[in-house]
Amino acid sequence: MSMIEPSTVTLNEYGANSGKLILISPRSTRFMGPDIVSPTVEPADLQLGWSRGLSLTARILAVNLFVLALLRAGLFFLDSYRVRLIAERETAARTQAEFLVESLALVSPEKKGAFISAFGARNSSRIRLYDRDGSKLFDSFELGQPAYAFRDPEKEPWRKVAARGIDKVVDFLVGAPELQPFVEPEIDTGSAWNELARAKPGKSSSLARFAPDLTHMISAGAVAPSGSFSVLTTANERDIRLYVRAERFKIGMFFLFALGIGVLLSMFLARTIVRPLRHLARAAVKVRLGRAQEVTVPRLPSRRDEIGMLARALSDMSIALRQRIDATEAFAADVAHEIKNPLASLRSALDGAERIEDPGLRKQLMDVAKADVQRMDRLISDISDASRVDSQLAKAKFEPIDLGDMIEQLLQAREDRGSDGDVHIAFARPRRTIATVMGEDVRLERMLTNLIDNAVSFSPPGSVVEISATLADDEVVIRISDEGPGVPVQEREAIFRRFHSERPVSENFGKHSGLGLAIARTIIEGHHGRISVRDRVDGKGGACFEIALPCAASSSQ
Repeated sequence: MSMIEPSTVTLNEYGANSGKLILISPRSTRFMGPDIVSPTVEPADLQLGWSRGLSLTARILAVNLFVLALLRAGLFFLDSYRVRLIAERETAARTQAEFLVESLALVSPEKKGAFISAFGARNSSRIRLYDRDGSKLFDSFELGQPAYAFRDPEKEPWRKVAARGIDKVVDFLVGAPELQPFVEPEIDTGSAWNELARAKPGKSSSLARFAPDLTHMISAGAVAPSGSFSVLTTANERDIRLYVRAERFKIGMFFLFALGIGVLLSMFLARTIVRPLRHLARAAVKVRLGRAQEVTVPRLPSRRDEIGMLARALSDMSIALRQRIDATEAFAADVAHEIKNPLASLRSALDGAERIEDPGLRKQLMDVAKADVQRMDRLISDISDASRVDSQLAKAKFEPIDLGDMIEQLLQAREDRGSDGDVHIAFARPRRTIATVMGEDVRLERMLTNLIDNAVSFSPPGSVVEISATLADDEVVIRISDEGPGVPVQEREAIFRRFHSERPVSENFGKHSGLGLAIARTIIEGHHGRISVRDRVDGKGGACFEIALPCAASSSQ
């Protein structure tokens, strides 16, 4: 036969129904609560992609700047504006060249030079006339003052150089086609110009090229219907670049203004959103670290937005958590105190029974020990229920319950068991569905049992406990009246505290733990109701417990 070494065991659970002490192994020296782990999978509507690593300030700034970046579309508008402007100028140049061909056909040979010179000076263009073989006959720049002159980029001020650099950058961003540079041929003949090579009688041709300073050169060639001569016009359209730069400057100024406003608004949003969230997060961290007693979560009463709602919700949550912690600590202290009393009495009875040989005295001591065990049985069962009622109510699924039927069935079961003794119970049964509430049937039944047990325990033999259930102002009101000593005004709030018990002298010791009314109130408040105690309305001696619960119709709205 092997020897079992004595070891210290800890009480895990007291079986309320089985009356057994369930012990755990010596290694399990303390209670281990279930691990509470935050879910690692985020809801689909809250998931973030590549931006998950960015701060809220960075996101706000990025969104605003992205919206401003859409103003870049103005550059594409400018490019299309420039393209249309160049196309219009080419069309005008071709029209001009065709007009010259038609006009020169009517002008006498001796007057053609003067006509070309005057026309070129008036239209700020260079007019060249070639014969059938492509030899140059007339040039307006040789006949008179040149209508335009190329500017040397190397000799221009830095502002012009910077402007051309910006032009190149913008052209690259919008993908503008790169124009060929305008170069005068070494031998000026008609065949040296592509415009004339592509032109045919009755169909002119034009080209756009860049001058050395990146301004636009528009040239057009036209051939006489007879093919005897051809005309080439060239013009330095400097205003095209000036128009584009002016519009780009306007867009740039508006963009800079919008950029400044966007940055300021981003900073404002970051200040009004990120800063309070940071304060709330710090407070939440302090609460998590166990410093809830010294943490004050800002309520932000002046804010009526979602941040203010969040702040007030977190503040209320921290206050509720603080109250829950205080209640838990007080409950633990009360439990220790209440268990120590029967344990001390039990220890004293067992120690005395070992030393006393008188069977009568020993029996008395064993009766005391049994009473203490009974008291601990009742106490541990009620402690277990009281500690779990809040969490169970939070997870319970409420359903419509007719309290009239429940009370009727409960009273019938009590009558069958004979648990009421000489006390009679009278129930004013309401019409069906009148006393219907949304709730959890097991908890509501426990609440009614506790209140009826309390009324019966305080009622003298032969008295009547009256129960009624009525509907008043969208509430189901239940009244339980007894003919006992009543409850003093100064004790009407204290009787609902845990372990508070003022029992009749004649009642058996250890029958009640002082948790019945506390559990009942917890259940009622968990169903969004209220309970109070007052004198009987009919003027008789005794107490009247009044319970008000929202009816099912009002709860579902």
